Amino acid sequence: MRHLPALALLLLLLGFGDERLLASALVCGRPRMLNRMVGGWDALEGEWPWQVSIQRNGSHFCGGSLLTERWVLTAAHCFSNTSETSLYQVLLGARQLVRPGPHAVYARVKRVESNPLYRGMASSADVALVELEAPVTFTNYILPVCVPDPSGAFEAGMSCWVTGWGSPSEEDRLPSPRVLQKLAVPIIDTPKCNLLYSKDAEAGLQPKAIKDDMLCAGFAEGKKDACKGDSGGPLVCLVGRLWLQAGVISWGEGCARRNRPGVYIRVTSHHDWIHRIIPNLQFQQAELGGQKRGPQVQQHLLDSVPRLAAHMLLSVLAALLALL
Repeated sequence: MRHLPALALLLLLLGFGDERLLASALVCGRPRMLNRMVGGWDALEGEWPWQVSIQRNGSHFCGGSLLTERWVLTAAHCFSNTSETSLYQVLLGARQLVRPGPHAVYARVKRVESNPLYRGMASSADVALVELEAPVTFTNYILPVCVPDPSGAFEAGMSCWVTGWGSPSEEDRLPSPRVLQKLAVPIIDTPKCNLLYSKDAEAGLQPKAIKDDMLCAGFAEGKKDACKGDSGGPLVCLVGRLWLQAGVISWGEGCARRNRPGVYIRVTSHHDWIHRIIPNLQFQQAELGGQKRGPQVQQHLLDSVPRLAAHMLLSVLAALLALL
């Protein structure tokens, strides 16, 4: 009987650990607050709660998306120096960069893991994971996006959304207070995207090729696109009731140019690498979004997690007492 309190405490800690992981899986991709990229418009407060600003020496330079309480997904080309982590910070829960407001949180960076296959601008594997020094608390304004498992397919013509604080054109910066921009873009299949990039190519230069781990989205006529400062941000698609991250903003020729849609890195192509860095990350099957479970039901499930954990612990403790 002398060892029972210690055993009970261990079970309690394990129970709360599982509860925390379950809570993370239940809240991903479900904004609670539903009340200028090139051609885009202002985002609403809390509309894209996974969007983060990655900053160097206090200035925004890339976007990113929150995957868990400790990890952010972004582009590898955002980090030329991954060892000087003291230079970087991550802003979460913000709608605007100037005076972010009471819902925003700054987080220190512990480390940056760039995909080892990345070989420079416009190459494959332009993805990086940023670990925060301390876990952030989920709120109505800070929530993770869902990460699709390898079976997730984002078909041509599917309408998705890209968000960021990048420039509204190749020449201009966002005016103060630099409000988060959102833009709806259709997925373009790879053969068509390669065809578009082969048009109007500069004389003597080989057209850039869309690799297997890349995804195109945008418009052949141009006019609407991600731009400088949006790099590393998310391309998300609503599948059923879940927002899944299809891509990471990677590259393009200029911004919103004709026949030059935006190019993103497919998140599903780097499932194994992401899983290796974040073993506990819960990947979502696309069909889960189609289940007929509204946000209220999901929130009910989230609210019931502590009761379920307590019930399980009591059951285990009762069984142990019976054995003693």
